[in-house]
Amino acid sequence: MTTRRNFITKTILGSAAVAMNSSVMGMPASSYRRIIGANDRINVAIAGLGRRLGAFYEPIAIKEANVNLLYLCDVMESQRTQALKNFSEHIDYKPKLENDIRKVIQDPKVDALINATPDHWHAPGSIMALHAGKNVYVEKPCSHNMNENELLVQAAKKYNKVVQMGNQQRSSEHTIEIIKEIHNGIIGTPYKAVAFYTNARGEVPIQKSAPVPQGLDWELWQGPAPRRDYTEETWNYNWHWYGWEYGTAEAGNNGTHELDVARWALNVDFPLHVEVEAGKRHFVNDGWEMYDTMDTTFRFSGDKIIKWDGKSRNGYDIYGGDGRGTIIYGSEGSVFVNRKKYILYDRSGKIIKSSKLESSEGGTALGGGGDMTTTHMINFFDAIRGKAKLTAPIEDASISMAMVHYSNIAFRIGKGFAIDDKTGSMFDRDAMKLWSRNYAPGWEPKL
Repeated sequence: MTTRRNFITKTILGSAAVAMNSSVMGMPASSYRRIIGANDRINVAIAGLGRRLGAFYEPIAIKEANVNLLYLCDVMESQRTQALKNFSEHIDYKPKLENDIRKVIQDPKVDALINATPDHWHAPGSIMALHAGKNVYVEKPCSHNMNENELLVQAAKKYNKVVQMGNQQRSSEHTIEIIKEIHNGIIGTPYKAVAFYTNARGEVPIQKSAPVPQGLDWELWQGPAPRRDYTEETWNYNWHWYGWEYGTAEAGNNGTHELDVARWALNVDFPLHVEVEAGKRHFVNDGWEMYDTMDTTFRFSGDKIIKWDGKSRNGYDIYGGDGRGTIIYGSEGSVFVNRKKYILYDRSGKIIKSSKLESSEGGTALGGGGDMTTTHMINFFDAIRGKAKLTAPIEDASISMAMVHYSNIAFRIGKGFAIDDKTGSMFDRDAMKLWSRNYAPGWEPKL
């Protein structure tokens, strides 16, 4: 059994080998200009210190990463102080605490932003950072809507910076291995993938007017979103389910990961058509305002299909995959893969091969981190230095993100629609009305 430490070390050494075989002098000028130095220390800021905080301890602290944590930024005072306390167990220096992400971005010493804010801040905050000359690691979902999705890709190109989305399974050793074998024909012609997520989330409180919690900058928390009075239970996590101003529902919250693996395995880009059956099936009178159950079908050229089976509040796992994963069907066999493992089957259903390494980062638990996130972030740091290629460059990750938006839009307008598989545009007037969103005045993301 390969240990996590050995796995990370092998990945780091692999990145170094790539660097030796592809010197800076052999790179195009556009790549050379964005490199800060192959061995330079990278100054990093983290914005958003909630449930994903624990995922950043190791990739920031390990010596091989060679980074300096310059800022811990959050609009809630208690999260800033708790993050500083938590990081003190991993690093021997004190980063600065800051409330306002805009001040962090404007500091010329910051080389890279880790954007772990709520969904409605992901693209606007990342575009601000790119405009200020920062590289960006943005947690999924990388955008709140299709317009932001396109703007983020355009900004990365315009400012010539490294942008990686937090779809960390792209850096998973066992997933990379089996996807490569699928592409090489191990299951014949892959024609269908089922991406699933199963959880037993409970009842959500109904929103009630309440004073702004002590220490919370509610104005800045809302940021790009239209202004409204505070309601209790909103800021910490339940914003995911309280309407479309802040969140992207479960498809954006978790489906991004599994849909990305499905698309990767089938080697497809934009779909031709999307169809959705979804609704709120549980605790029908509680405060949850989104669907909690969704079945989406995407059809692609080449007669390929991806299905998204998302069950937020029914824990019956019909797939037996620790609550999440992807099944890929081919003409000569099938593959089950999730964050922990893969299993290869022949056409009769007999197990042919399975992975020996089980990742430490699996299941449906909130936040956390593990070997995949650490490796994914090291890949991001090495790409900034010009020592590695990104495993999830934003121009590709944004296509997986578009699939989330198509699902949500189809649910919201109550019908499926056709898509231009070359550009990602939607052939439906009602759908196109949701291409963007309403912003607070002066907060519209701009290149």
